[in-house]
Amino acid sequence: MATLLPPPKRQKVYHGVPEPEKEAPKPAPHVVVQFVNEEDGEPLAPAVNLPANVSKEGLEAIVNKLNTKDEDPVPFAFHVSLPADDQTAGAPTRITISKSIQEDVLSHPSHAFTPEDVFIIHCSPQAVFKVRPATRCSSTLSGHTSPILCASFSPTGNLLATGSGDCNARLWDLFTETPSHVLSGHKGWVLCVEWEAMERKLATGGHDGHVRLWDPKTGKPIGDALKGHTKWVTSLSWEPIHLNPSAPRLASSSKDGTVRVWSTLVRQCEYALGGHTASVNVVRWGGGGLNGKGVLYTASSDRTVRIWDANGGKCLHILKDHAHWVTTLTLNTDFVLRTGPFDHLGKKTSSDSEAQSLALARYNNLVSTTGELLISGSDDHTLFLWSLFPSRTTSAEASAAAAERGGKLKPLARLTGHQRQVSHVAFSPDGRWAASAAWDNSVRVWDGRTGKFVATLRGHIAAVYRLAWSADSRLLVSASKDSTLKIWDLKTYKIKNDLPGHTDEVYCVDFVADKLVSGGRDRTVKIWKN
Repeated sequence: MATLLPPPKRQKVYHGVPEPEKEAPKPAPHVVVQFVNEEDGEPLAPAVNLPANVSKEGLEAIVNKLNTKDEDPVPFAFHVSLPADDQTAGAPTRITISKSIQEDVLSHPSHAFTPEDVFIIHCSPQAVFKVRPATRCSSTLSGHTSPILCASFSPTGNLLATGSGDCNARLWDLFTETPSHVLSGHKGWVLCVEWEAMERKLATGGHDGHVRLWDPKTGKPIGDALKGHTKWVTSLSWEPIHLNPSAPRLASSSKDGTVRVWSTLVRQCEYALGGHTASVNVVRWGGGGLNGKGVLYTASSDRTVRIWDANGGKCLHILKDHAHWVTTLTLNTDFVLRTGPFDHLGKKTSSDSEAQSLALARYNNLVSTTGELLISGSDDHTLFLWSLFPSRTTSAEASAAAAERGGKLKPLARLTGHQRQVSHVAFSPDGRWAASAAWDNSVRVWDGRTGKFVATLRGHIAAVYRLAWSADSRLLVSASKDSTLKIWDLKTYKIKNDLPGHTDEVYCVDFVADKLVSGGRDRTVKIWKN
């Protein structure tokens, strides 16, 4: 039998009218572009003339070609700052280039730019790895019998610890997404859980005023409770690995107005810091900048932030600029201090000294340009950005400026815009961004070096309680009273993924690799994945 050919394809008929001719693509205008380094504003190369429709990938290739210092190509993020005259209140103050100059900048609704302008494009290098945004709930883990108040991934991301109102903390295995151990011992709610940066110990603080240490491998307590606080423990912080790799100390803050520093070797309180006159809400153990020996940052309901020398407990600074309780603190080094020697390459360390040198290299790499920066958030609806331990380049200017003011430390910036109390503030892992959540249902994004407002992220319909950044600083996740988590895209400042699933308020969230964990009033732990 002969092979039958298919019938010829029917021509498209436009109601009897011949097919209109395809429009020729419009010629793209040529524009003059000046690439500048976002960190110091220095030009990367002389201005270049480019077609406006060059893609973001094309711009990346050009910058990598111009920037001969780096051997391997680096991914970049590009943005153009809006002129002050064209900025509208509450709207983003910069235009992120995600497609091309023509589509993102020349077609921007503000019409602030024309092809005749010189485009000053700010370039900021991005992480060489990319975190995939979570899109679905992979596990819902029940076990706690009261609301889950705190959750924290271990530095390697292999284990998860949660604390609850049922007086127990729990460990979960993230490979199998199953319960691992129940840590029972507290006689009150478990209010905070904190991992040591080498993942050898876990500390928990309770409403009973006790601090307990646990072995995460066996789930057994390491000795008895550390007793000394007369009211509940509000926050915990471990000494950084680059300062003390073998036996880091632990700091705990309490409602009783004191901070206690515990030696984990002899299980004794080394000293107590008693300068605050009201509840100490947060304690952070920082490195103190380049060549620093370690400092403690404490925020209190007496409206002050105090900075202490971690070796002896001497008070170095008192910051009195807030007008109400100071409830949250963040350091631009939080992420590298928390993860210690572990980075995205997943290399295991063979000794404490190797871990110390890796952790120190990561820390110095971050603080060598900006120093250790601090942001404090308060119930007075504002935040302050502080540079207390500047890098070498700026320390001489800072000390001269402080001398002019009679020694009084002045904040780098006052971050205003929230309409209600600030609930949480967090620096991105690379220190370029800071995000703040508040009871006004919004999240605000700020420039992490200058404190300038960048954008408001709106979408939640109730108070936003907690924030967490992805390790590559490209994604931000927020947990809210409205029972949802939202992942935000920092190119468009819009919601990337909405993660509903909890049946009540979400109190805690944490982000590691491409996994998210959340817990809240519905007593379940949810793990979210791509």
